[in-house]
Amino acid sequence: MLFLGVYIWQEQHMPEELSAKVLRFHVLANSDSEADQELKLDVRDAVGVYMNRLLADAATQEESVKIAQEHLEDIQEVAGEVIAREGYDYPVTAAVEWTEFPDKTYGDYHMPAGSYEALRVVIGEGKGRNWWCVMFPNMCFSDTVFEVVEDEAKENLYQVMTLHEYRKMIESPDKEVRFRYLPF
Repeated sequence: MLFLGVYIWQEQHMPEELSAKVLRFHVLANSDSEADQELKLDVRDAVGVYMNRLLADAATQEESVKIAQEHLEDIQEVAGEVIAREGYDYPVTAAVEWTEFPDKTYGDYHMPAGSYEALRVVIGEGKGRNWWCVMFPNMCFSDTVFEVVEDEAKENLYQVMTLHEYRKMIESPDKEVRFRYLPF
């Protein structure tokens, strides 16, 4: 029963442990129109590539958050340039803040639902479908484009997480633990 208690405690605290080690990236579109959704992806790419360069040498979540906070005006400028180039005049805001995220799978990795610190970029009214990923450690961007970076992500995650956390992230989220003689 002690092992069961430890397992349950670890499962319940997993999002809290992870949130102290990752920086999420969250982009909200102005609306759900096709044009606004495409614009969201263009902004995602431009800001993601910009931040990927800035965070290339970041070793911790705290360092990544600090870098993002120090460059919020630049991030808004990068996003604003994309918006203007595409012929829109939407306002854009960038902030680092705590945000609730649902369960999300990135390639082979599962991030549990929970509250995470995130770089949030809101385009216009921010009422459209959103997009998110893990900015630190980098699981989203190669040098110039968005992509799930499987091999690089494995190494990046392994460096900042405990073995237990890492194993939980690569486990299928729909696995269920059962006990032969204990009905739950």
